[in-house]
Amino acid sequence: MPDSRYTRAKQPEQVRRALLDHAAAIALDHGVSGVTVQAVAAAAGVTKGGLFHHFGSKQALIEGLFADLLARVDAEIDAAVEADPKPRGSFTRAYVNAVFTGKAFGFASPWAALCMVVVTDPSLRRLWNDWIKDRLKRHRATDAAADLHVVRLAADGAWLSYVTTGQTRMSANLRAVHDRLIAQTYRRG
Repeated sequence: MPDSRYTRAKQPEQVRRALLDHAAAIALDHGVSGVTVQAVAAAAGVTKGGLFHHFGSKQALIEGLFADLLARVDAEIDAAVEADPKPRGSFTRAYVNAVFTGKAFGFASPWAALCMVVVTDPSLRRLWNDWIKDRLKRHRATDAAADLHVVRLAADGAWLSYVTTGQTRMSANLRAVHDRLIAQTYRRG
């Protein structure tokens, strides 16, 4: 039987993916504080040294986990923007839908509560700020209007309210808020 460490060493992207997936599973079950180097390495079947080869520290692992989440959000938003027949507000509509119903960090996703760590962790907050600034720059031609900014801020407020109150499903009131925010993106100024 071949040595699995030798095989994994030849597949660094698979090892990195496994580390991120196991870190995510641990974070979902035990919160971000439950993500320890030992727990993630053991779950992924690698040594702590193997983990440190891919992520130089626990903080780097958490940042990698958050960057992976942002990549998932990006994919959802990109697909929605591409499918939207109306360019004006297309990013804002995609963002509102990602916040309310998205698989990556929408209300019902297990990631929603874990994203709260962004509020207290400066490096994750920087990742988030860089991500949103890049998105707003990329979609400046279609989504720079102040009324669309207000819609995005309202979606952020709804998300924060939802995750801090411990709700387990989206209420009819929040669905109505979603629908109103989406409708607002079709209006001009």
